[in-house]
Amino acid sequence: MANKEEKADEKKSNWKDSIYNPRTGEFIGRTASSWALIFLFYLVFYGFLAGMFTLTMWVMLQTLDDYTPKYRDRVANPGLVIRPLSMEIKFNRSVPQQYNEYVSHLESFLKRYNDSVQDGNAFCLEGMYFEQDNAPDKKVCSFKRSLLRQCSGLADTTFGYSEGQPCILVKMNRVIGLRPRGDPHITCFAKREIPLHMQYFPTEGRLDKSYFPYYGKKLQPEYVQPVVAVKLLLAEEDYNSELIIECKVEGSDLRNNDDRDKFLGRVTFRVNVSK
Repeated sequence: MANKEEKADEKKSNWKDSIYNPRTGEFIGRTASSWALIFLFYLVFYGFLAGMFTLTMWVMLQTLDDYTPKYRDRVANPGLVIRPLSMEIKFNRSVPQQYNEYVSHLESFLKRYNDSVQDGNAFCLEGMYFEQDNAPDKKVCSFKRSLLRQCSGLADTTFGYSEGQPCILVKMNRVIGLRPRGDPHITCFAKREIPLHMQYFPTEGRLDKSYFPYYGKKLQPEYVQPVVAVKLLLAEEDYNSELIIECKVEGSDLRNNDDRDKFLGRVTFRVNVSK
């Protein structure tokens, strides 16, 4: 019995000593000086890594421009997007609750284009680039929503949705320094044999050169890109059926036929209006 008790006490003592040994002053097998050296090593090691990371980031930031992205090769050509922001526009023209969301989205988007807001921007000559490379303060060309006429939401607050002839706004994504050649304009068509009648605002869906080049959000915080409104003149035979519509930027050197990117210079969406 005595031997068993001695062995039990010895095991208990060995287990406690593995945590802290009062005879040698070791904690988990190491003395205080040993632990201090390990702590100092990792402190210096991770401090060195942090210093190297900070120095690398600082050097990289010195190569960046606050106003222009360093690498822009992937966005040399802009994509097209539509408003309201939906690739499938479906509603019953007799039920306002079904199209109110589209109308609200258009109204919210066009607030920056209000004539009262745009009156503070510059009046620019049409058909000419608005070059300001050497100007310290970059101005912004005025684009008033009244230019969109029937699709401005001023005379018809439902943008044609209540009458079953909805307006779709098409715009290009912003690309700093872009200068499209030729006469860029938006053209839309329905993917079917019978053409779909449409109206464009401004006339002929033009994207005037005076809104190019764009110098970036920091230099031109009030900039708004030109918009083309497309009014779909749906006839009786067009209701209660899905229409696939594609819009492209034409008349310039901007790409619109890259099968790898369906939004490069073009956009496709669906419209289904019921009575």
